[in-house]
Amino acid sequence: MSDVNLQRNIQVLQNRMENDGFFKVLVTGDSQIVRRKGSATYVVQAGPRYTVANIYFDSAQSDLHHAIRDVASATLLKPGVPFSLETIKEERNRIDDSLKQRGFYYFDPDFLIVQVDSTIGDLKVNLYVKVKPPTPVEAREIYHIRNVYIFPGFRLNAPDTSKAGMTQYKGYYLRDPRNQYKPRLFEHAMHFGPGDIYNRTDHNTTLSRLVNLGLFRFVKNRLEPVPDADSALLDVYYFLTPSPRQALRAEINASTKSNNLTGSSLTVGWRKRNTFRGGELLSIDGTGGFEWQYSGRLKGYNTYRYGLEANLSFPRFLVPFIRVNNKGGYMPKTNVLLGFDVLVKQKLYRMNSFRAGFGYVWKTSLLNEQQLNPVAINYVQPAYISQQYQDSINVNPSLSKAVERQFILGSVYNYNYSQITDNIFKTGIYFNGNVDISGNIAGLLTGANIKDGRPKKIFDAYFSQYLRLETDFRYYLKLGKTSVLANRIIIGAGLPYGNSRELPFVKQFFAGGNNSVRAFRSRALGPGSFAQPDATDFLPDQSGDLKLELNSEWRMKLFSVVHGAIFVDAGNIWLYNNDPLRPGAQFSDKFLNELAVGTGVGIRFDISFLVLRGDLAFPIRKPWLPDGQRWVMDEIKFNSREWRRENLVFNIGIGYPF
Repeated sequence: MSDVNLQRNIQVLQNRMENDGFFKVLVTGDSQIVRRKGSATYVVQAGPRYTVANIYFDSAQSDLHHAIRDVASATLLKPGVPFSLETIKEERNRIDDSLKQRGFYYFDPDFLIVQVDSTIGDLKVNLYVKVKPPTPVEAREIYHIRNVYIFPGFRLNAPDTSKAGMTQYKGYYLRDPRNQYKPRLFEHAMHFGPGDIYNRTDHNTTLSRLVNLGLFRFVKNRLEPVPDADSALLDVYYFLTPSPRQALRAEINASTKSNNLTGSSLTVGWRKRNTFRGGELLSIDGTGGFEWQYSGRLKGYNTYRYGLEANLSFPRFLVPFIRVNNKGGYMPKTNVLLGFDVLVKQKLYRMNSFRAGFGYVWKTSLLNEQQLNPVAINYVQPAYISQQYQDSINVNPSLSKAVERQFILGSVYNYNYSQITDNIFKTGIYFNGNVDISGNIAGLLTGANIKDGRPKKIFDAYFSQYLRLETDFRYYLKLGKTSVLANRIIIGAGLPYGNSRELPFVKQFFAGGNNSVRAFRSRALGPGSFAQPDATDFLPDQSGDLKLELNSEWRMKLFSVVHGAIFVDAGNIWLYNNDPLRPGAQFSDKFLNELAVGTGVGIRFDISFLVLRGDLAFPIRKPWLPDGQRWVMDEIKFNSREWRRENLVFNIGIGYPF
């Protein structure tokens, strides 16, 4: 009780009330002790609350006062609202931000004062926004940029800021004695130029773009006033510490799937920064991996993959005959891609895949990213098909889709927006939209039309014509401090036309697996109500031209790094055109009656940089069963070994499913 300061607490309560407009507040406090235990009681008589009548901005004639009045229309101080000291502080910061955009580099919010006149009566106050008289001269002046100095080889252990030997390029001064960088690289990154009025947005944007280049380990910035100048001038300095020019990286991962496939892959990559002295990044990655079937009727049908990919990235838009610049805080990138992959399905087939692409990636804010690949080429051809697989095709012709020779020449656009960054327990949305179109140019040149029964070929492969759309929308609703309801809907639609009856296999949709409808094994669901025949010796990939998937998952923290989840998944895929070999697979107005539904529980070990996940799920609706018998909740028998073997699906994954 000796630590209880009644008078101080009374004063704190009184100040808090006055800061919210209760100027006639009366606060009293008292304490009492009974049997060695004490209590303190405070009584607050609030009284009437004062509201704002009028706001007046200083009418003095100066550049600073003119600038303040110019931004007064967006003031946070509104007539008729209760007086609030917090709002006054926010208004001072708002004015300071606005002035920083207008060249007042040395201005500070503390140089503003808001005087309150509470004597006007009727429980109202007038507010007077003024500049404090002792505000220094430099804070009242508009600063312009004189020179911009860039030191791209700055070393922290041996700092050298000498201006000797600097070269000038379009108004910028560059000290690069080893000629490691083309000057135009910094022209694209800089938002400050000689003669410009200082602007905080340009200041921060330039720093962000220099960091976003990925060339420099450290980026430092300094602004210095020019002494003895006739006007208010600033010199701008950028000190850039380079990252290592070349780097080697290796990545190894392990995976397990719900169809009993377990595997690993290794990727070894070489990076060369600033490849042609213009900030380019050359990446060459070699990948090899395997998936082994360790149990079940598919044992021995192992999968092997290996390939090589080269990507050259330019930190700007490369558009023929047009100069395009992105003014945001993120440097745009132009990517050129070449790749080759081999897929070996042991005892079945071997597929070779070649791909190439040319496109752009850019961001206008931290929350969104856009990608446009005007050229996207994929050529897939079978190198070997076993007699066993050929015999299986005779029984189930849909297996031929996996070994089709395919040629895809098209364009792809993708837009991504996410409000969920670092905290998983928050309310927010995520959206990803993708548009993929292929074969139009080839279709015009060849006059292809699948309806006449004469599909056309390029490079001895039927080229694909289609329009493919896919959206992934997620809504996260925070339920508590460590609890969130995550929801997702995926809608995908492919329209084959011209030279195609179906989407190419690599572009089709799949359902089932540890990131999809988890009560069904990977790629084993659908299409539609089609029932997979049992005559084959291995489970084929079921694919479709349309997809609908809905997921809802309640996630909660249990203790420490252990999290739990309860989820419900629903979805299916369908064909756009009828396939006599797969009855019930075509999309129709009865598609909702053909949704598969599953539910289950999960456990996750979230150690910040890595999430290990295990989900146990079982189906409650099977779309291939006769209509009226598809809900199977009455068949659930956890105590039955046979039911568990046929229905329980355990998924192991890395990261959250969505």
